Amino acid sequence: MISIQGLRKVFKTKTNTITAVDRLDLDIQDGEIFGVIGYSGAGKSTFVRLLNRLEEPSEGSIKIDDKEITELNTNELRLARQEIGMIFQHFNLLWSRTIEDNIAFPLEIAGVPKAERDKRVEELIRLVGLAGRENAYPSQLSGGQKQRVGIARALANNPKVLLCDEATSALDPETTNSILDLLVDINQKLGLTIILITHEMHVIRKICNRVAVMENGKIVEQGDVLDVFLHPKETVTKKFVEQVMGNGEEDDLEQLLAEYDQGNIIRLHFVGESANQALISQLAKKYNVDLNILQGKITQTQRGAYGTLIVQLLGNTDEIDKAVQYITNKTSVEVEVIRNVK
Repeated sequence: MISIQGLRKVFKTKTNTITAVDRLDLDIQDGEIFGVIGYSGAGKSTFVRLLNRLEEPSEGSIKIDDKEITELNTNELRLARQEIGMIFQHFNLLWSRTIEDNIAFPLEIAGVPKAERDKRVEELIRLVGLAGRENAYPSQLSGGQKQRVGIARALANNPKVLLCDEATSALDPETTNSILDLLVDINQKLGLTIILITHEMHVIRKICNRVAVMENGKIVEQGDVLDVFLHPKETVTKKFVEQVMGNGEEDDLEQLLAEYDQGNIIRLHFVGESANQALISQLAKKYNVDLNILQGKITQTQRGAYGTLIVQLLGNTDEIDKAVQYITNKTSVEVEVIRNVK
């Protein structure tokens, strides 16, 4: 669907040269929700603006549906942009226009007849959950409602791709979740490819299929969201994962080992369906061991749940070994032995 090769953007001033995007390669599949995450200054917003040439690339290739975006002339680019919707952090609505007039604006620009335009606007207002608010003005709306108008406007021309540049960062957590749920619904109903730019890992966790991590204009890590959460390689990725999972576990581990100084201590890594297994109760029934959950956290991604539990096992050594062996051989839960008492 989208193929990006060698993409580069250099900003030049009188005294300095800044490489905002540095020879970036990326493939995004048709119909997926793809996240791009990075801290401020990583180059992610410049990257997304290069995709529809709101910023002109210095070098590189951008292909959408085998159409080379970087080679289009002005008229061809105007037509191509109708297939690339975009929503922004600060909504960018026309304050003197009503909701329906804001949504209709790109259709007016495209020369769509009024009857057809009105029908499309009505469909979009229902889709984004704003029925009954058609004649309101942006100043009369909440932040979440304004972003729903922005989404409807971006969908007006039936785009194939939706670009979201920090679309939820100005919203409170509850409103953020409702907007993310709306994007998932749109993705499923319309088969739309969504590229989501953010600095918040919980946004990636909640709706994205795959993610690329940007730092200093480069993609330093990418993959399925669940895999990146489970096995972050780069320091910047680990920091983002800590936003969701917390970073106190290793600091607390020594204290746990000192406080619970008897028995074996294991860490269980749950992935996907295994996170929903009643494993602890199964072990207690099957083996003559006492189990004490010392610490744990489980969270959800689009591909399923994952998380960790730190468990103390007390009892006969042979029974403990059998219990650990059962987990290792009979389930998809990964076992890490932290303390093994013989």
